[in-house]
Amino acid sequence: MLDGVGDVPRRAVDALTVPAGPAVPLARTLLRSPRRLAAVAMAALSVGLIVGGVVLRLDVPPEWHPEANGTPQLMAGLMFPVVGAFLLVHRARPATAWLMCVGGLLCAIDIFSESVMFAFAAAGDMDMAGYLRWPMVIGHQVGGILLAVTLPLYSPDGRLPSRRWRPMVAISAVVAVIATLLDLTRPKPDQASYPWPRIIPNPLALEATAPYSMALRQAFALLISVLALLALVSLVLRFRRAGSVLRRQIAWPLFAFAFYVACLLAGSDWWPAATFWTGLIPVAITFSVLRYRLYGIDTVVSRAFVAAGLIAAVSVIYAVGAVAGLALWGYDRIGGLIAALLAGMIFHPLRRRLRGLVDRLMYGTHGDPRAFAARLAREVRETEPTNALAAVAAAVKDGLSVTGVAVEVYGPGARQIQVGLLGPAPRGVPLVWHGEPVGLLLLGSPGPRRFAAAHNDRLIAVATPYVADVVHAARMTADLQHSRERILTAREEERRRLRRDLHDGLGHALTDMAMVINMARISLRTAPDSADRLLAELRAGMDAVSEEIRELVYGLRPPTLDDLGLAGAVRALAQEGTPRVAVETEGNLSDLPAAAEVAAYRIAQEGLTNVRKHARASSATISLRRGESLVVRVQDDGHGLPAGPRSGVGLLSMRERAAELGGTCVIEAAPGGGTVVEAVLPITADRR
Repeated sequence: MLDGVGDVPRRAVDALTVPAGPAVPLARTLLRSPRRLAAVAMAALSVGLIVGGVVLRLDVPPEWHPEANGTPQLMAGLMFPVVGAFLLVHRARPATAWLMCVGGLLCAIDIFSESVMFAFAAAGDMDMAGYLRWPMVIGHQVGGILLAVTLPLYSPDGRLPSRRWRPMVAISAVVAVIATLLDLTRPKPDQASYPWPRIIPNPLALEATAPYSMALRQAFALLISVLALLALVSLVLRFRRAGSVLRRQIAWPLFAFAFYVACLLAGSDWWPAATFWTGLIPVAITFSVLRYRLYGIDTVVSRAFVAAGLIAAVSVIYAVGAVAGLALWGYDRIGGLIAALLAGMIFHPLRRRLRGLVDRLMYGTHGDPRAFAARLAREVRETEPTNALAAVAAAVKDGLSVTGVAVEVYGPGARQIQVGLLGPAPRGVPLVWHGEPVGLLLLGSPGPRRFAAAHNDRLIAVATPYVADVVHAARMTADLQHSRERILTAREEERRRLRRDLHDGLGHALTDMAMVINMARISLRTAPDSADRLLAELRAGMDAVSEEIRELVYGLRPPTLDDLGLAGAVRALAQEGTPRVAVETEGNLSDLPAAAEVAAYRIAQEGLTNVRKHARASSATISLRRGESLVVRVQDDGHGLPAGPRSGVGLLSMRERAAELGGTCVIEAAPGGGTVVEAVLPITADRR
């Protein structure tokens, strides 16, 4: 049962986080919980034993110094109990914290007992030094197995990955007991191979085991290394099966234990590195348990993995290039050139592949940029245009794992779509479509599946082009809808004008003419002169009706287009007044669609009207060019556009006539001064 926190059960999140609420003073917290007080006491004792052991070593003569002054047990005794007590004080799950406290204390006992043992041996008290081997051996074997084997099995939430790992816990306990007994009963070593001046006696030595004691102890040391490797495997399996949130928690201890096990398997030469890294393991567990959402372990792992892969690949390529250079004796530079070329060719593709692999391992398909892009593309493709903006916003919210997403649309169709809660300080990401700002993407606070900053930026970079496309489509849809509304309004206004003109003008004129005809018929025999006068009035009325019909027809389609064609009609417009207007044509303009002819003529007419009324130009040019589209261009040398241009009725009319045909009309300042009106009209079909 999930409880709104991604794919992690609520009980797991409660187990791994610090409860909210007012801070309780430390002393009162410890007094209320004897277990926490015991953990703090163990931490203090461990630190005291480590400090005391280090101080004692400074007084021991050099010939009695341990073989390795820096061992993982020293750092484990110093760091693990302190971190374990810290976790218990902050109400973390007790299993992991207690393992850290107990294991670290045993390691501290190992270090202190070893220092005291060498101090007594250097002073000549060999019997007391022999007895001090017992706590040293117990602390070394049991503490080491608890921290190297058992702790990874229970990290980070204090539970085993599954019941199938219980036998391994039992096996590690048995191995710890047997390894301890083997070390406690170790027979007397050979003085020649003994590293110190005198042999420290072993009160529990079993001399009968001398022939095979060393082999047994080496076998169990190897078995402990195998158990540590299996414990690391348990973390890897837990990581693979976990959801995105739990993966982020497991990544910290997994990364830390992996490097430690690598140093452990590498041998004693790597003990200094293992000692340093041992101190980082409890810190990694603390980040995982208490503040796993605040630290980008996935960024650390991703960059380390990608860098290691690139280094390995480039190293192999240069090795191949070196071999090629050796094979081509006397042409050693060829090998380096080949290696450099190959390294350059594979660097970026390999980097992308490695980063994609790490993203898939860290976040699964949920955080995969390619899967995210595919989902956004599917939403854009399958969702209705009216709902595409909300669908994409919801996909971005889920893909980026934020509390809310809002999309603001600029310009035509300005509006805001919001999904979820943005919070007080949302992050704003500009939306740009082919260099034009079209909107703003607002992102809320990170949710439970918070990604690292670098990976989150990659996902945002994947999302913004799709969101910008949808916002641009929403703007175009709104612009188209407004254009359609204006076209419908203009059509209805034109119909109303035609109805009024036909009814009030032509209709009344025909009615009057009918009355005149009736009167003329009546008076034809009795008063011929009156009938002749009435017929003369009728003839004048017929001329007026013809003129009205001519004006109506011209409003629908200029007759000069049918008489002279588009080029001739535009030349006729150019000759009507000042300034001087030149007309240039290109291409065949004789078989244009009727709608394109009318639109081109009206745009040229309106452009010339603006030149003659507003431009104060000395000359102008109209060019008509036919290619795949019909281009109408009106240019003048006047004073140009005003500082704050506002689209008047004429400019708006030109744009709408172009938009009716699916074309465009741009009005801008000419390079050398003046104004340019350029309309591009599709001519693929007659849209009458």
